[in-house]
Amino acid sequence: MPPSQIKRHLNEPVSGHMRTDFARLDAEQTVGEALASLRESQPQGRIVYFYVADKDGRLKGVVPTRRLLLNQLDRRISEIMVREMLTLPQTATILDACEYFILHRLLAFPVVDEERRMVGVVDVELYTDELSDLDRNTQNDDLFQLIGVHVTESQQSSPLIAFRSRFPWLIANIAGGILAAFLSGVFEAELQHAVALALFIPVVLALSESVAIQSVTLALQALHGQRPTLRGILGKIRLEAMTGLLLGVASAVAIALVALVWLGQFTVALILLGGIGGSVACSAVIGAGMPNVLRMLRRDPQVASGPIVLASADMATLLIYFNLARWLL
Repeated sequence: MPPSQIKRHLNEPVSGHMRTDFARLDAEQTVGEALASLRESQPQGRIVYFYVADKDGRLKGVVPTRRLLLNQLDRRISEIMVREMLTLPQTATILDACEYFILHRLLAFPVVDEERRMVGVVDVELYTDELSDLDRNTQNDDLFQLIGVHVTESQQSSPLIAFRSRFPWLIANIAGGILAAFLSGVFEAELQHAVALALFIPVVLALSESVAIQSVTLALQALHGQRPTLRGILGKIRLEAMTGLLLGVASAVAIALVALVWLGQFTVALILLGGIGGSVACSAVIGAGMPNVLRMLRRDPQVASGPIVLASADMATLLIYFNLARWLL
């Protein structure tokens, strides 16, 4: 199968490959009642996990087979079920499902609709079938590359190859450093007018970069198995912006107080307060949005997000900090 056909196949909806004959339990049943009902109406397909749903079909929990068989017969299903579950949305693709099996190593995942009603189940057979349908040497690697796990690179011990795959993204840091030096030159008058501003540039950048990396890490975790949508991205950015603003204000108050006590310059303290608060919030937005944008552009967010986000956060931080200084001074 050519790589283009593999990609088209892996982007098919997983709903076309899920099983609908899953084993369902009632949360109010006892273990004994559940076992009796299963004997009377045996599920036709293979049983991996038992799924607990309410009367409207909304998924409430999952019961591993071992837990069902070894518990006391008078215990209720609601007492032994696992409430925290990983689910696949009905809109997920085969590629998303394969990513789930690689990352989480479970034997099956429930497929749910927008109202969390369970519509089917995808078990590990789908993943093994996808592997068996591909050639062992070449096309098998295509599957892992599409998931973001580059098998040949991860197994490669050559420093030259590692350099070639990683150095291009460091150009973003190099460009960011050059632009930072250029911006410092543009705002040289402000720095000469208040030399204390230069003293705090490292801590301002460090705070901004730290929050940006935190946001990137959270965004990458949320991306596992999920296809980003514009509405979802905007919601995450809004939440991260508020979190970043709170983090920025808390950090800015502490540093501004230190500057005020140490230097006795109210204007510098005010610049630090506004500059740190604004730049940290902006960096949080950049960190939350960049992995999602790269994923939508079908680029690897794991490798590219860090360098691009750090360079962008540095530029945004310096622009906010220096422009606020120009305005107040």
